[in-house]
Amino acid sequence: MSVQINPDQLIGILRDTTVALVRRDGPDLSARQLGVFLSVYLSPGPHTVRGLAQNLNVSKPAITRALDRLGELDLARRKVDPMDRRSVLVQRTLKGTVFLRELRQTMAEAEGVVAEIPAAETVEA
Repeated sequence: MSVQINPDQLIGILRDTTVALVRRDGPDLSARQLGVFLSVYLSPGPHTVRGLAQNLNVSKPAITRALDRLGELDLARRKVDPMDRRSVLVQRTLKGTVFLRELRQTMAEAEGVVAEIPAAETVEA
């Protein structure tokens, strides 16, 4: 049995998750940084700057800037590919794995709150 979540509930989960991330004492990621982070952690690697740029349809400099921030926060790290020194590999970190686990928990809590709100209350005309 699968529970269907409507678009209004999904946007509510996104809102509640974003608000929780902003309020907590931790990294505050932009949408692009979060997109890069989730791409690295939720899709199979190896990940390269070039590959992430292609998959997200953004420029390599945009990926580099996002990775600069993720690196500052120790959520991801870059390493020169030993097989092709022109290529940069993006690696996961322990701190990034913990952040992903916390993000999942925050989303699950947001989903629980949104699921309790009747559909008529989730949409304001």
